Amino acid sequence: MDNKSCPTCKGYQNCRDSAASWFFFIIGIIATVAIRVVTVLMHVAPIYAKISWYVGVVGFFLFFVYKFLISQRRARYIHEKGLVGKIQKREGLTEEDYEFLGDVFCNLASKKERINFFVIFGLSIVALLLAVYMDFFVR
Repeated sequence: MDNKSCPTCKGYQNCRDSAASWFFFIIGIIATVAIRVVTVLMHVAPIYAKISWYVGVVGFFLFFVYKFLISQRRARYIHEKGLVGKIQKREGLTEEDYEFLGDVFCNLASKKERINFFVIFGLSIVALLLAVYMDFFVR
């Protein structure tokens, strides 16, 4: 619905995410990196660790506010249009309902979402290993 370049996502391979989507994706990646390097930076220069922590927390705050607002907008549409009831009763969906569901499915299949999870998981493992090394093996 909000993605004007691909409202029904029939050609989801050709979908183009909005500038806002990319902006908040990048903020999420920066926040992920910033939080993960705090422990290492504590050993290098505590002031950089504090700056990194603030960048990470503010970045996550902005990223999750964005995600929350999207989720709220979708939930409101689902409630207002009675989509759960329509699907459970196998009642006819409107063209607008199909477009909305197509948009939701397209976003669930987003490569950006998978990349985001991969970065979070991968950097968490690296951060954990570096923290253990720095805390227990480097003096």
